[in-house]
Amino acid sequence: MKLASRISTIKPSPTLAITAKANALKAEGRDVISFGAGEPDFDTPDHIKMAAVKAIEEGFTKYTPVDGIVELKDAIISKLGRDNQLTYDRSQIVVSCGAKHTLYNLTQVLFEEGDEVIIPSPYWVSYLDMVLLSGARPVILNTGEAQGFKILPEQLKAAITRNTKAIIMNSPSNPTGAVYTARELAALAEVVSGKEMLVISDDIYEKIIYDDRQFTNIASLSKELRDRTVVVNGVSKTYSMTGWRIGYAAGPEEIIKAMTKLQSQNTSNPTSISQWAAVEALNGNQESVPVMVEEFRRRRDVIVEKLNAIPGITCALPDGAFYVFPDVSSLFGRSYQGQALSNSSDFTAYLLEAANVAVIPGVDFGHDNHIRLSYATSLKNIEEGLKRINSAVKGLS
Repeated sequence: MKLASRISTIKPSPTLAITAKANALKAEGRDVISFGAGEPDFDTPDHIKMAAVKAIEEGFTKYTPVDGIVELKDAIISKLGRDNQLTYDRSQIVVSCGAKHTLYNLTQVLFEEGDEVIIPSPYWVSYLDMVLLSGARPVILNTGEAQGFKILPEQLKAAITRNTKAIIMNSPSNPTGAVYTARELAALAEVVSGKEMLVISDDIYEKIIYDDRQFTNIASLSKELRDRTVVVNGVSKTYSMTGWRIGYAAGPEEIIKAMTKLQSQNTSNPTSISQWAAVEALNGNQESVPVMVEEFRRRRDVIVEKLNAIPGITCALPDGAFYVFPDVSSLFGRSYQGQALSNSSDFTAYLLEAANVAVIPGVDFGHDNHIRLSYATSLKNIEEGLKRINSAVKGLS
């Protein structure tokens, strides 16, 4: 059977694929340490779980409005006002089956053939494929460690054309952990001002930020920007609710209405029980969040120190999220058992085979000189995993 041509334009999510491979090897008895998964290793807080239990017991197990229950929309509106100084009404909010679903729906209703979408690189692996599936053309803006993995105003200005439909911003960033300051966003906002383009602000790691840095959403800088920004967020990372699948968007009513229309034909409503849990997550006790973030900070400091102690590897200190993005390019050209390592894919394959350590190649994020490691795992795993990586590097000739 001939498949639709659109499926050939994309590839499977590498993070999910490598995590699945690591789990399969574990099932075979291999002692694999995985730095692949982009999810907190903490349990969902008890008060959130109990809200879901209560929803089940009280019979909230039926269909809900496609775009989410009123109670969750109101909780999202309160959160955006409280944390981000952004004001919305219910018609400007849509709840979907995770932030990834939210972003997919957004690209489908906004983009089409002939459009250009600016994506700073390194980028989350799914942005590129989502844009390609919409028929639009991704325009990649490369950044480097010297500029903190953040785009500069002059880069953005040079990339905008009459076909530019939007830019996708992600701060804190997956995979680099880079966080844009309010001043940096204001400089980018000046470039965008007056242009016929949207800003998509992916804020999923908003609460996971370190060293007294402050999160700023570009939409909060002016009314003009708020009216031309779609804010995407969810409960997965902040509340360790990855499996509950609740994400949301806030933005212009016309766009939100279109996303709801599309969702009515693909998934209908997000899980009713998860929605009630998300209400409690946003409205309830927030004490678990800083505890989790502080533990991530401890792990960040350890993994960065140990990576930089390995000859041939350099790693910048991330400001947010729970990933490091070390440069391993100095190891390219070295070999193991006569086979040379030429790129990040070769190096990650070598680590899995020789050291039983799973990481993600940087090429999937647009930077082949790097690899990504998630430190959403225990300090014990971090220490043992980095010990194995160090030994594997020493085994190269």
